[in-house]
Amino acid sequence: MIVAMQSGATREEIRAVCEVIQQSGMKAVEIPGGDRVAVGVASAIPPDLRPVLTERLSALPGVDRVTQVSRAYKLASREFHPTDTVVECSGVRIGGREVVLIAGPCAVENPDQMARAARAVREGGARIMRGGPFKPRTSPYSFQGLGEEGVRLLVDAARAEGLLTICEVMDEGDVEKCAEVDILQIGARNMQNFRLLMAVGRSGKPVLLKRGPVATIDEWLLSAEYILCQDNPNVVLCERGVHPVDRTYTRYTLDVAAVQVAKHLSHLPVVVDPSHAAGDWRYVSALARAGVAVGADGIMVEVHPDPAAALCDGPQALRPETFHRLADDLRAVAEAVGRSIL
Repeated sequence: MIVAMQSGATREEIRAVCEVIQQSGMKAVEIPGGDRVAVGVASAIPPDLRPVLTERLSALPGVDRVTQVSRAYKLASREFHPTDTVVECSGVRIGGREVVLIAGPCAVENPDQMARAARAVREGGARIMRGGPFKPRTSPYSFQGLGEEGVRLLVDAARAEGLLTICEVMDEGDVEKCAEVDILQIGARNMQNFRLLMAVGRSGKPVLLKRGPVATIDEWLLSAEYILCQDNPNVVLCERGVHPVDRTYTRYTLDVAAVQVAKHLSHLPVVVDPSHAAGDWRYVSALARAGVAVGADGIMVEVHPDPAAALCDGPQALRPETFHRLADDLRAVAEAVGRSIL
């Protein structure tokens, strides 16, 4: 439910609307909108209460109209928040006119690898460095990451090159371990780990939420709702591919249509991860260009100084020189669609 206030509604009138909602046992959220303010009911409304609450709110001074939000997700819905959200982190804005480049290795391995990777992605124009200290692996015998040591190596390498950092957290305990990391990532396997979603929401840090490989767009947005419900508005969606019909040549199928669908249904910015979709470095650049062309607010790719020696996902990692060429291509695509690379 959204309560649209009249132009020029006073703070007292807005406060009165919030109080009625809260007295009914629900959460009220103010939605700024230029010269008009709206108040949203960010809770499920019992069917028998809906007409009563609608009548009470409609009668309050300063109220223009009361409309119903049809989506199961409220805070993530564009009905609830009609203007685009821009997630800002230390001067880097995700969701504005500029497209943000996020790059780095799949896994944090050692200081030399991270220093070389940080230099390479910075020279290519990336503003945020990715790297995995904690790795969710299918086999228990595969490299599981360096843990807290990996967090330190990621942060140190990125800071030396003036980059922000992003890494995946796998459980609630990882959130505290990543206190120095700028952006927390929820991987595809944890998209519906609801306790973890609430934990990253409570952290107050920006969160990048990857879509699960078999998740619908509504399920993806409902997962975002778990984070937003913790009074954390800084959520970035990430399309990274869904299960393909044919896995002979790619790991997943990049759902480029999902970028526009998500931006139609939601106000949250959307990033595309072509590396995990392709699983093969030869296809990554083309998919990245498609992501920018279809309206993605950022591109996240894996870059490794020596992919053949990588401990995780080497076949999909770009070499530094390939990433630099890709960055030039993305600038041209962004310009063609009226945007630019940050």
